[in-house]
Amino acid sequence: MTVPARPHGAEAPLAGILLMCLAVLCFVIMNTMVKHLSQTLPVPLIIWARYFFHLVVIMALFPRRLPTLLVSRRKGMQVLRSVLVLVATLFMFFAVSLMPLADVVAITFMAPLLVTGLSVPVLGEHMGPRRWAAVAAGFLGMLVIVRPGAGVFQWAALLPLGMAVCYATYQIITRMIRGAADPLNALFYTALVGAVVTTVTVPFFWVTPAPLDWLWLVGTGLFGGLGHFAVIRAYDHAAPVMIAPFSYTELIWAVLLGLVFFGDFPDAWTFCGAAIIAASGLYVLHRERGRRAVASSEPGPAPGA
Repeated sequence: MTVPARPHGAEAPLAGILLMCLAVLCFVIMNTMVKHLSQTLPVPLIIWARYFFHLVVIMALFPRRLPTLLVSRRKGMQVLRSVLVLVATLFMFFAVSLMPLADVVAITFMAPLLVTGLSVPVLGEHMGPRRWAAVAAGFLGMLVIVRPGAGVFQWAALLPLGMAVCYATYQIITRMIRGAADPLNALFYTALVGAVVTTVTVPFFWVTPAPLDWLWLVGTGLFGGLGHFAVIRAYDHAAPVMIAPFSYTELIWAVLLGLVFFGDFPDAWTFCGAAIIAASGLYVLHRERGRRAVASSEPGPAPGA
């Protein structure tokens, strides 16, 4: 999910919070559809549908913007970001096809912590020992979920972790090229690159879907596109540090839909690990809020958190 800069104007925090909650619900519904479809269709075919119909959604919602949607001062970086999102989707969809929804979502919560860690060597940001400790605690929470060496580890657990790494790198690049294009243009690049690449490769995996499956495939693109659009609108209404914590409500929906549709209920270790990761992420957000408050009220660089 792209974190665009907010335009100047009146804030509406409640609207931002509700939009973020709607966005993560859309993503969980999309992943539920993916898990259902993966039982009968190849995952590459599902990824193609997710991006192709996502592109259709953008073109249908913003027909007047089509002539300008490719405008960007950093087109090469926009394409690189889009490729990272595509690879992250590949990891995510394969993970969803092999693991319970809640386990996948819990592990992907590592992404914000990875962004924090990568900001130091890539962006040159300073990070104090307490935020490093929060990142380490989040990694410990991930280990609690996958439990390597305990006889329950499965290689598929590496897939959502790979997704988190790709998504974190995508977010870092987003920070590097902020202001290069309108957020909607960046979203269009993501959909376009994904649709083009998967359209070229999908013939090698093609299986003709059943008529009902086509509705589910359209749904993956519809809910994926609406989810991303809701995120953009959420950050239009409120600051990231205010609404980002509500992205953790995704785990609630993942548990509920996983239980209702697939009979999956996370064990106590998953809840414990997810709580550690979420607490670590919330602490980093809290420190970031404090650091920005100091930076806005005092001259000179803000002290490290």
